[in-house]
Amino acid sequence: MKGYAVRDAMNGIAEPAGKTWFWELDAAVIEPGRCVQCGTCVAVCPSNSLGVNLFTNLPELIKMCTGCSLCWDFCPRGGLRYEATWPTPEGAPADPADTAADDAWKLTGTPASAGLGIIDEMWSVRSTAEVPGRQDGGAVTAILAALLEAGAIDGAVVSKPSSDPSEPWKGVATVATSVEALQAAAGSFYNQTMALASLDLSGVDLPASPTLAVVGTPCEVEGLRAIQGAGWSTGAHDTGAVRLSIALLCTKSFDYEALMVRELRDRRGIDLNAVAKVDVTRGRLLVELHDGTVAVDEPVRAFHGAALKGCDECADFLGRAADLSVGSVGSPPGWTTVLVRSQAGKDALDVARSALELKPLEDVAALLRLDALDKKVAAGALKRPFDPDGPLFIDFERHVSMYRETDRAPVVIRR
Repeated sequence: MKGYAVRDAMNGIAEPAGKTWFWELDAAVIEPGRCVQCGTCVAVCPSNSLGVNLFTNLPELIKMCTGCSLCWDFCPRGGLRYEATWPTPEGAPADPADTAADDAWKLTGTPASAGLGIIDEMWSVRSTAEVPGRQDGGAVTAILAALLEAGAIDGAVVSKPSSDPSEPWKGVATVATSVEALQAAAGSFYNQTMALASLDLSGVDLPASPTLAVVGTPCEVEGLRAIQGAGWSTGAHDTGAVRLSIALLCTKSFDYEALMVRELRDRRGIDLNAVAKVDVTRGRLLVELHDGTVAVDEPVRAFHGAALKGCDECADFLGRAADLSVGSVGSPPGWTTVLVRSQAGKDALDVARSALELKPLEDVAALLRLDALDKKVAAGALKRPFDPDGPLFIDFERHVSMYRETDRAPVVIRR
């Protein structure tokens, strides 16, 4: 039974129809190194059977898998056809069950992916107040702080420095509920944090029905949007609390040990405790020390070996599923590019306008060029030979049929 290679090999028992187990996700995505550490599988699990391995930062089974299939169905490198979470020009996600539109779901030249996607406003933005450690213009911290102060949100999922002294410059997910906590988390980390896994709010001091913002990479926003669109309970993880999503413009994320420890500390002799800022901008990776010295200024391609391999398959550099997309591309140094994609994004920016300086986006072409390159890389990655009789085979056609027979949209299976 090739669709369930791992389970079948374990016990020799034929499986009931309609089940995919965590072991299949593990075999097809995690073990081959394709996991992008978004935390979607952990967040969507209705039985709270998945957790995060503290040593590898990868999803793992912590109690019995029920075979509900959701971890596979919602994984951006598994069953999720993430383009279905991108709004169409009409303003709603495309109908994933529309087989007549199948040819439109290519990585290039589609209505949903043309240009920059759905955009209401485009700005170069910077905070009017100085935020220590801020990245670019400090726009994200300023927007979230304004929303907290206005009572528009109760908290925000962001990345903060690890409290472990042996892990300098490692970002970990946290729910910030104060302006001080937001400011302490200002700046960027270039490792994934399994952000959606942090939506188990049981240990966070929040109101009974909280309203949250999430700052994450495009794949994290894709997973969030798909879960929210499905409309069913996700166990301990309150994805329904998220009312604002902010996607960081992203071509790749890095493994912490590979980038910070192996490449920077060991190979280049950088004292990580002396680092004041790490930045990826204009195709280069920069490391600045507390004394103002630029210790590293190299093409980012020199660090490709430290990147998560699953990032090569992603064609969503622009974070099309988010309410706001933010990054440095297209803006001058010291400014943040902000793409407003939804009414929720516009409302958030309006709340924060008094704390921001805005000017028209200068270099839209830079965004288009990098988006085109990202799609080219993704298209090449997805053309790699795949053995349908190999141990990692999943019966995609069975899943497509299953979705068309139920109302589990907007998740669509990639084929």
